[in-house]
Amino acid sequence: MSHTSVPDKTKLHLWVLAGGRCQYRGCNDELWRDNKSQAWMNRAYVAHITADKPKGPRGHRTLSTKLRKALSNLMLLCDAHHRRIDTDVAGHPVELLQGMKAEHEARIETLTAISPDLGSHVLLYGTNIGDHASMLTYEDAAQAMVPKRYPATATPIRLDMIDSGTTDRDPAFWSQEEANLLKKFDVRVRQVVADGTVRHLSVFARAPQPLLIRLGTLLTDIAPADIYQLHREPNAGWAWPKPAPPAPAFRFIPPPNDANGPAALIVSLSATVTNDRIAKVLGKRFAPWRIELSKPRHDCIGAPEHLSKLRALLRRALDQIKAKHGADAPLHIFPAAPVSTMVELGRVRQPKADMAWHIYDENRAHGGFINAMQIAQEK
Repeated sequence: MSHTSVPDKTKLHLWVLAGGRCQYRGCNDELWRDNKSQAWMNRAYVAHITADKPKGPRGHRTLSTKLRKALSNLMLLCDAHHRRIDTDVAGHPVELLQGMKAEHEARIETLTAISPDLGSHVLLYGTNIGDHASMLTYEDAAQAMVPKRYPATATPIRLDMIDSGTTDRDPAFWSQEEANLLKKFDVRVRQVVADGTVRHLSVFARAPQPLLIRLGTLLTDIAPADIYQLHREPNAGWAWPKPAPPAPAFRFIPPPNDANGPAALIVSLSATVTNDRIAKVLGKRFAPWRIELSKPRHDCIGAPEHLSKLRALLRRALDQIKAKHGADAPLHIFPAAPVSTMVELGRVRQPKADMAWHIYDENRAHGGFINAMQIAQEK
């Protein structure tokens, strides 16, 4: 329904400001096509905030006439919400509708201002963690990217195998999930990067830590990528907090000079990993190399710059460990850290230069750390 009192030029301007979508808060419905058939059609209603007649919904004896043709007094709405605001007038005062309109138009302006060069393909990777499926959605990822970047396509690259029927307690879990990751990555990422279809990736991953590290090793140098972190506080989600919290004070602690035995890299950022738990796997004699926080916490990564700082520290640690133990010795990795840091740990790996990795996962069902995955040194 289009109001005859509103000039066509004003209606067109409203369509542009609304991005062709319903401006009712939380709706965002596409008004240029049918939801079921996807046929192109005009489903929009041009609605007055202050009614165009004094006796109409939210009408005013003087403002109704004055604002009848004013763009600032118009909203683009779907049928359901056009009816709703005019039947539930008490629940939709002028101030509420003005706020909805302002929020929607500010969001559209932000999105359309993003440079075309900042498109990025959304990559989602999730697996079962214990008994819980890791549900990742394109919508959550797309919202987290803006305004730094925007999704290059309307569908994500999915590498996950949600609810596969196995959990990290099952003997076949690690080999099955790794094989699935390698296969899907080769087809869905490596090939489309090689042919130029994908030039940048935005990575959203939630899985047991050895698989996150493995994903990182596959992403190394294949394409520029932004790695996102799932936050718990203050607001759950993938978007980086604003303002960014202070950078965490990462500490790199080499082993004592007299330490010998296998090299163990302990990444203790979200929880404390004590030496006695590692000794159950490697024996009493091992060389502990630690990257840690004085007070580990799940939400220690609050900005992309924090990940950049950690990447530099991880690279320095790997170089020093190799210099001390030799390139032919394996490195035993014991992680307790946020998801994004584990992907970054994999990304800093140099396949031909770094030691072989044995990656451990802590599982109460198995009484502690188990050797979940091995990554050989490439020749």
